[in-house]
Amino acid sequence: MKNLIEISKIVTKKKVKKIEIFDEHSLKHKNSKFNEFYEALMAGKFKNDRDASSFLYGCSPTDDKYRQLKSRFRKRLLNTLFFLDVNLPSTSNYDRAYFSCNKDWTLVKILLSNNAPHTAAVLARQILTTALKFKFADVIVNCSRILRKYSSEIGDEKGYEDYDQHSKQYQNVLDAEIRSEELYQRVIMNYYKPYSKNFNLREKIDTYCEALVGLSEIYESPIVIYNMYLVWAYRYEMLHDYEAMLEVCNKAEQYIEENPRFYRDEMLATFQLKKMSAYLHLQDYKNGRINAEKCLGSFPTGSETWFAFMEYYLLLALHTDNHINAIAIFNEATSNTKFKKSDNLVKEKWKIYDVYINYIIESQAEFNPILKTQKKKNFRLSRFLNDPILYPKEQRIFTVLMVIAQILFFLEKKSYNAVVERIERLKNYANRQLKKEEYFRAIQFIRLLQQLAKADFTPSRISNSEKYLKKLEETPFFFRGLISELEIVPYEKLWKMILRKLRDNNSN
Repeated sequence: MKNLIEISKIVTKKKVKKIEIFDEHSLKHKNSKFNEFYEALMAGKFKNDRDASSFLYGCSPTDDKYRQLKSRFRKRLLNTLFFLDVNLPSTSNYDRAYFSCNKDWTLVKILLSNNAPHTAAVLARQILTTALKFKFADVIVNCSRILRKYSSEIGDEKGYEDYDQHSKQYQNVLDAEIRSEELYQRVIMNYYKPYSKNFNLREKIDTYCEALVGLSEIYESPIVIYNMYLVWAYRYEMLHDYEAMLEVCNKAEQYIEENPRFYRDEMLATFQLKKMSAYLHLQDYKNGRINAEKCLGSFPTGSETWFAFMEYYLLLALHTDNHINAIAIFNEATSNTKFKKSDNLVKEKWKIYDVYINYIIESQAEFNPILKTQKKKNFRLSRFLNDPILYPKEQRIFTVLMVIAQILFFLEKKSYNAVVERIERLKNYANRQLKKEEYFRAIQFIRLLQQLAKADFTPSRISNSEKYLKKLEETPFFFRGLISELEIVPYEKLWKMILRKLRDNNSN
């Protein structure tokens, strides 16, 4: 009762007239500007404030009406965060517990700032019990400090010593976790730089790996152990040692399996996606498919992780000539009800996959009766071939991939003048638009295409191609999820397909 009295006094003095949040009840009022804003935002109708202000009021973003609505809308969204439903089946116990601990920790701080130390201490003890179970070092340190102070004030010597011990023990663990996070972040900060520019990371990553192993041997912290496995996986990926990378990911999965208390959805997904990346680079469709079928059930169907996994699965099928399977994977992903709600970048990538799948059907259907039955009625070839194709600067590789696809289709039709026009466009792109360190492989492939035009599309006359092929071989396909590294079909394989097609064309 003492606790309830403390809380009631605070609420009576400082309660608000109304709590503004987005819940099921409030979202039923369709005429509300808040709800109109919310629904349009979720539907992806806005790219910027100008879009939103024009849609809602037909005004500019600086108009007071829009600015006031946006400010109140933001406040309502933030308020809603305190009432998120973390009891969804897809949420792990670890993530659910961490969210609840931090939410309740906010209440502890509010109680303390409003002179309710007794209630704050009761709640802090409850939080500490959960935090110790899941080894939340940051939460343990915070709660132990509060409870140590409270014990000193009420003269509880035994309690003081217990909380002091927790505070000191887990402060060391927390320091180790912070150090492990720093090492992981140093890797991530440099990992996505062009391969030619992350030499500094390649020099230091061994030191990071050894330091993380040392920390994991001293502290039984899931955060330290996860960061250790992640950094080792990145190390082997950078070395293109995909077998070793698979071994690290398997050990990480084993740790997760043996420590279900520390299971985290995002961590499992990260290691499983890394495994798919390894199988893609090893061109190991058999084991990649086994991994895919096993893991796809781990993610909610239609989630961002699910689509990322399906993309790796599709690329693996395309890179290993498992075209029927590729079509099935593509159809499963794009027919998912949540596909239409994906962001534009995801949709554009899958649009490009669609074009290449249609090319494979077009070029190989006569040799494969099953492929012949897969022709897509909604693909308009003439419209695609007449498309000027121009993506924004940050998506310029999409332009390159789609123009290459046009070349492939024109080669099927023996429309060599059209091919020459597209090669000339790609040449200009390679000379002026594509940075060598980011698009090295794409540039080498464009140089190969230039040799086609010079040889008048006669394979026996092609010269000067070996040096570009050698450069491709010396810089193998390396895909880290960056769109600049995307190859629907590896360029070496694509070159062989083109030469085969030209030989067929010339023999007919």
